[in-house]
Amino acid sequence: MRSLTDKQRIDYPILAITLFSVLYNCILAYINHNIMPLSISHVVLCEGLMMISSVAFILKKGIYEEDLPIVLFLGFALVITIYIIVFNRLTFIDQFRNILIIFAFAGIGSWASERTVKLAFRIACIAVLLFLVCEIVSTPFYVSLFHPGEYFENTRGIKQVSFNSTGLFANALGFQGRFSFGLIDHRSSSIFLEQVSLANFCGVIVIYLLSFWPKLALLEKALCISTVLLILLTNDTRTMLIFSCVSIGGYFLFPKIPKAFNLTLMPVIILIGFFVHFMKPDEVGDNFTGRIGVTIKKMLDLDIQAMLGLSISRIGEFADSGYVYLIYGSTIFGLIVFWLFVCLYPAGRTAAQRRCAHSLSLFIFLNMMIGGTAIFSIKIAGLLWLLVGYMRVSDNPRAVRVQSENLNESRVPG
Repeated sequence: MRSLTDKQRIDYPILAITLFSVLYNCILAYINHNIMPLSISHVVLCEGLMMISSVAFILKKGIYEEDLPIVLFLGFALVITIYIIVFNRLTFIDQFRNILIIFAFAGIGSWASERTVKLAFRIACIAVLLFLVCEIVSTPFYVSLFHPGEYFENTRGIKQVSFNSTGLFANALGFQGRFSFGLIDHRSSSIFLEQVSLANFCGVIVIYLLSFWPKLALLEKALCISTVLLILLTNDTRTMLIFSCVSIGGYFLFPKIPKAFNLTLMPVIILIGFFVHFMKPDEVGDNFTGRIGVTIKKMLDLDIQAMLGLSISRIGEFADSGYVYLIYGSTIFGLIVFWLFVCLYPAGRTAAQRRCAHSLSLFIFLNMMIGGTAIFSIKIAGLLWLLVGYMRVSDNPRAVRVQSENLNESRVPG
């Protein structure tokens, strides 16, 4: 019999679900151009399979008392979704889907072994780095594999613009005057086919490095750092550059800060946003202060109807403003519950757990100030919440604990 404390166990169902969440978009893109045209239904089918598989895995393992926070969070999201649909007389399930992704991957993450989590990140990094190098060295060859512009037109309905003859996703082209290191002539996308997810993948890897650094071998550290650096140099992401730099100091500082400090991060970031906006009220362009200005202006335009989730028909206007999008899609109470969950769900008993908790809050709340729905994309959220779910029980792995309890019960005389 294998030891109950064996860290070499690989949970293949968890590994397969997680890696598919990262890779499915590029797999579908390859099929779309080289085998058969696809549509949005194929994307929905893939996400549905991942959700069903994850929930089935969790239910098979059983719901325990320690799962109560995440179960209540999902239940709250369901109630809010029903309320939104009934009072707006319009079907809108996006926010429930977003919370379901968190529930599913944090849930399976809490059952994962350390080796499973490491392997998932290692394979994801190798895939991203491999195709990122391919994209940099020969963009035409990269396009011939995936044809991102065609893929997003077929599966998301985003028409290819006439000035884009590259085959890349149009938003990845950037524009003159945008922040850039100048290594390539567009914003890199790698296996994600669009630039925002690749930027956020960089942030997820940084959180992983903060959480696992002492446990990683030299080659694993080199792989992750190389991936992060190459993304930062080619993706032109200002937010993740800031986040990565702050995280270097955070590695030493975060363990000394109580987990409850997380509760102040969102209000502080919003207050800083208001300060930046009032200092530069006319900034609305695609730069850091401009994106903050857009979000703050939309927050100032919120009315009672919007805060109560009764203006859902307008939510499409706020895809680039995370806080406003969340309020329109789940009411002001939905934003408050999301804030509390992100801050309180991660554990804070060990130094590694506090690093994970603080960097998670900073990553999400900073992102919501200058972006919108990207942090909820399964391509990013799956890997992120798998890590958070694992780190929550990392000091006392529940799979080992439950197995030990069951073994002890089986030895009790009948």
